[in-house]
Amino acid sequence: MSIGPKVAVVYYSSTGTIHQLAENVALGAREAGAEVRLLRVPELAPAEAIAANPAWGAHVAATQDVPVATADDILWADAVIFGSPTRFGNVASQLKQFLDTLGGQWAQGLLADKVYSGFTATSTAHGGQESTLLALYNTVHHFGGFVVAPGYTDPDQLRRWQPLRNQPRGRTGRHPRRRHGPSRCRLPRQARRRRHSATAERPCRGGQLSGRERQSRGEPPMEFGRCLG
Repeated sequence: MSIGPKVAVVYYSSTGTIHQLAENVALGAREAGAEVRLLRVPELAPAEAIAANPAWGAHVAATQDVPVATADDILWADAVIFGSPTRFGNVASQLKQFLDTLGGQWAQGLLADKVYSGFTATSTAHGGQESTLLALYNTVHHFGGFVVAPGYTDPDQLRRWQPLRNQPRGRTGRHPRRRHGPSRCRLPRQARRRRHSATAERPCRGGQLSGRERQSRGEPPMEFGRCLG
């Protein structure tokens, strides 16, 4: 009996848009046969700022039961999918702070040889979506991970009539001022794309040992790109 890949969906969401996308991402990975952990990172904003935005406060209260991500969750996973809203074309500080806590694991080579991908959302069309994903992937490159972007693997990506087409570098959404949350047509595509990331983990590892397994056996981390041949 084959064992499916282990996927961690780690996200930050203030008012709920990224949370909705993360749930759909997790659904798509489960449909691909993966064991999934849906995890949020801690909120860093002051209580006054959260209270000043009713949607923000409501979302914080509604997601208290969502487990908080830890370094052990990243080590557990074969594939990690990060989600963050855009902050001036960059990753939100809450997710970045979590990434910055992984220095110890990075130094031991435990973050290498994993599949990584990402998704984001903006309040305006193309309001920093691409630059946010590229900034996120800078961290993955330092990890020694394998970026699995969806590219143009879905026919919807090429339909000219589809407004706000997703980025080939990762999944994106929009949170317009007059409509809360991602569009209905975008959520199914999120699920399909995460099936892509979940299934990509199998041929990428190709029987190779993960960074953690190599460390337990006293072996050095696998050379980056080795399993691509």
